[in-house]
Amino acid sequence: SKMTVKAVKMPCTAPNVYTKVPDGGWGWTVAFAFFFVEALTYGIIKSFGVFFNDLMESFDETNSRISWIISICVFVQTFTAPLSTVLSNRFGHRFVVMAGGVLISTGMVTASFARTVVDMYVTIGIISGLGYCLSFLPTVTILSQYFDKRRSLVTAVASTGECFAVFSFAPAITALKEQIGWRYSLLSVGVLQLSIVICGSLLRPIVIKEQEEVKAQPPEEPTETKYMLENEQTRTSIESIDSGVEITTSPSNVPGKTKAEPKSEEPKEHIQILVENNSTPPEPKNKLLDFSVMRDYSFICYAFFGLFATLGFFAPSLYIIPLSLSLGIGKDNSAYILSAMAIAEVFGRISAGWVLNKKPIRKIYIELICVVLLSVALFAFPFASEFWGLMTCSIFFGFMLGTVAGTHIPLLAEDDVVGIAKMSSAAGVYVFIQSLAGLAGPPLAGVLVDTTQNYSSAFYSCAAGMVLGAVFLALVRPCKAGLCQRQQQRAEESAAEVLPDLPDDFIEMDIGKAENSGKGCDGV
Repeated sequence: SKMTVKAVKMPCTAPNVYTKVPDGGWGWTVAFAFFFVEALTYGIIKSFGVFFNDLMESFDETNSRISWIISICVFVQTFTAPLSTVLSNRFGHRFVVMAGGVLISTGMVTASFARTVVDMYVTIGIISGLGYCLSFLPTVTILSQYFDKRRSLVTAVASTGECFAVFSFAPAITALKEQIGWRYSLLSVGVLQLSIVICGSLLRPIVIKEQEEVKAQPPEEPTETKYMLENEQTRTSIESIDSGVEITTSPSNVPGKTKAEPKSEEPKEHIQILVENNSTPPEPKNKLLDFSVMRDYSFICYAFFGLFATLGFFAPSLYIIPLSLSLGIGKDNSAYILSAMAIAEVFGRISAGWVLNKKPIRKIYIELICVVLLSVALFAFPFASEFWGLMTCSIFFGFMLGTVAGTHIPLLAEDDVVGIAKMSSAAGVYVFIQSLAGLAGPPLAGVLVDTTQNYSSAFYSCAAGMVLGAVFLALVRPCKAGLCQRQQQRAEESAAEVLPDLPDDFIEMDIGKAENSGKGCDGV
């Protein structure tokens, strides 16, 4: 009862201590915060296209040079993922997310006063890009720690904040821009993004503590003091206590020892309490960045999956409107195609979370099916020749994109990949590897379009990358199973080396020897 009172009186800054993963509790507040972090990070990035024409006119720059603003921002966001992991492990997720919110807001507000496109590269590309990394990755990591059985569903639903932001921010910013201009609109967006600091303040750290340790320590302190006093009064030495423990750990059916057992149980309990109390303080420190995941073949395959699959995440959103215009579809209908893709992505994220939440199910195989279907959707775009064909492909692609985009990072916490213990370090390395494809993907697609003078080539290149990603994803589970078997064999071999000729009944043999020696003494 005392411990319950202390837990209630904890300040909001104290960590939440649970005996097991809560699958709820304060985790719902963390999920609420993650929804808005998604909206204010990726939602703003995807809505930034409303400023493109204004920036081209103000700075007298080409479309390609303006597009580098977001390219640099996304690259910095993913490239600095290991730094986000190190800072989160050192200072905590809450502080890092709050600092990221300050950087995002600072970059956006400063960009509203930019005079050249190079200023935009520094403010939005580097400063805000670093802030996006510090805000997003720690939030999704700590959310995965609060949930176990519901992790996939909760993460998928919370990640829809990005999709809802695209619906609301794009028209809202466009209307605001007509009233006060693009500079003050960008300034307003920067001020709005400062609310990420509030979301970060809600990310209370979580500590999972086994129930046995909580029960054992507090009530045994008075008995420890009692035994210490008894030892002083009876002048019992430490050696006699240790010998008492050895007697009690022998088999109970040894003749002549039954009367001594009640007396020897007290020192035994006393010694166990001392060992527990002394072994509690020196807890092992968490590594700031655990690169041991790079020795895990299953993680390496999963990282290559993320590298190649990322190539397929950009083409439809960047080239669906130019492709539709090249087919003679009007601008209004082209915008409807993009909106339909975003709506389908919401349903895809929720559906994937609902399916992956079912038990028993091998989640890595469900992800593989979704990636294969996503490849099919990319291959289907070049065969569409009119409005409804593109609309169908966009809806199908958006739905399948939602199933993959909302689950590929939380899936790192599954035992088939690295597990929840190494989730933080694995996410940092994984997103870092993704940054290479994030930087090279859009320019590669642009080069193919310029060379072939056909937008279909961009979709083919992305589909090829998605197929390679599916191949590596299919290897994750076999690599994990083979690694577990090798570890089990090594453990068995090491155990055999330590005890090569030890019989199973060594206790009975020792007892028999003791009885024979006793008979020999009686005979003498």
